[in-house]
Amino acid sequence: MLAGKRILLIIGGGVAAFKSLDLIRRLRERGAEVTPVLTRAAEEFVTPLSVAALAARKVHRDLFDLTDEAEMGHIELSRAADLLVVAPATANLMGKMAAGLADDLASTLLMATDKRVLLAPAMNVRMWQHPATQRNLATLRGDGVRFAGPVDGAMACGEFGPGRLAEVPEILEAIAAALGEGPLAGRHVVVTSGPTHEPIDPVRYIANRSSGIQGTALARALAGLGARVTFVTGPATVPPPEGVQVIQVETARQMLEAVQGALPADAAVCAAAVGDWRAEAEAAQKIKKAGAVPQLALVENPDILASVARMEDGRPRLVIGFAAETENVTENARAKLARKGCDWIVANDVSASTGVMGGTENAVTLLTREGEETWPRVAKEEVGRRLAARIAVALA
Repeated sequence: MLAGKRILLIIGGGVAAFKSLDLIRRLRERGAEVTPVLTRAAEEFVTPLSVAALAARKVHRDLFDLTDEAEMGHIELSRAADLLVVAPATANLMGKMAAGLADDLASTLLMATDKRVLLAPAMNVRMWQHPATQRNLATLRGDGVRFAGPVDGAMACGEFGPGRLAEVPEILEAIAAALGEGPLAGRHVVVTSGPTHEPIDPVRYIANRSSGIQGTALARALAGLGARVTFVTGPATVPPPEGVQVIQVETARQMLEAVQGALPADAAVCAAAVGDWRAEAEAAQKIKKAGAVPQLALVENPDILASVARMEDGRPRLVIGFAAETENVTENARAKLARKGCDWIVANDVSASTGVMGGTENAVTLLTREGEETWPRVAKEEVGRRLAARIAVALA
């Protein structure tokens, strides 16, 4: 998938640097050429010898290498690559990039390049959440730098939270997306995610219990396979994925409008937990307690999945819906597949005992008009990857 692509891999200093060895191996398995660069701090965690052996190339370490710099090596290295990847990207490296500093080989390469840059951050949770790091993150995103992670997880320091290096498969997906490679290159997929909030008054709303984790994981996986992804999201609790077009909405009507505006597309995946009903009339002011319980009249929201599936002109080749059920999961999902007119339904049990709603794992059954298959309970990221792979086959 990455055959012939030239990756300049900058390895920053941190415990997570050991994962860079696996990243090099997997990149080379996919046919990529990897030119490694080690910071001084990185040498405390991985050795130049192990990196060179896996990359089958010289490791670059010093800005003032007489042989390299006689040929303006820092310019050549930064321009010869198709993509610059920093994994792990430390808080220090991110700060240097945001401030435009170039005081070692790694930071100079990042300043001298005219190619795309992808960072895979890894640091202590407090460092990641520090206002300075978040300012640097916003600056780098504004400069067009792409990101893979970080993700939530246990840290070597014993803390838990955001700041853990993304797993190698996720970084590989981000690399493929940054290079425009993969089986979905040239395809456009619309993904809806998260809940919708249907206002009752300025401070209250009707919503579903959706975190947006599954839709986000799917959008990330689709982009990793090369798709151009339009990600229409309600007020989710997780940040949107990198490398996709993000359209943020609040209500079901806004989501429908955004989806219609994003078409045409090769596929549409309606993973959002859209509110079925909304208040017939939104109160202009906060409804006060006045003794009697207010009567709330509800009206039905537009059906986004059915609207897209039943389009006469410009219908996506593949329309996929999700069915979050608490009983008779397969039977209800099969009925939904027929009722909505879509091609596939991804069904899951969201009963409180499963921990699926808002959790990081999922167990789904994929229903098509030809049959069904049940997948084991795995991380939602893995569900996203499996579904993205199936979509790629269907659109081939």
